[in-house]
Amino acid sequence: QVQLVESGGGLVQAGGSLRLSCAASGRAFSSYAYAMGWFRQAPGKEREFVAAINWRRADTRYADSVKGRFTISRDNAKNTVYLQMNSLKSEDTAVYYCAANPSVSGLLSPSPQVDYWGQGTQVTVSS
Repeated sequence: QVQLVESGGGLVQAGGSLRLSCAASGRAFSSYAYAMGWFRQAPGKEREFVAAINWRRADTRYADSVKGRFTISRDNAKNTVYLQMNSLKSEDTAVYYCAANPSVSGLLSPSPQVDYWGQGTQVTVSS
């Protein structure tokens, strides 16, 4: 079993920055070398892919809407994945979820294949 706990959300003005963290626990996390991703869901909208990174940190993917502004990274020694969000816009307001899957391709699927979800952290960007 794997548990994912997000933190770092909050209220920020447009143009500002936030860094989200997702701490993973459970023996299965290291054993399966999970790829990690971030998704978000705004009110009244479907959950959408934001960014993903593989275990070796060699493969990172981003949604077009966040390219050049967001950076995903991970520290495997700490079992933690991060999402650095810069130049935030009001349209970035959403609940952000951390996700784990054995492969980045699974996270990128139109119907994302996710083994584990975090509980979510709210990000609100005021204009």
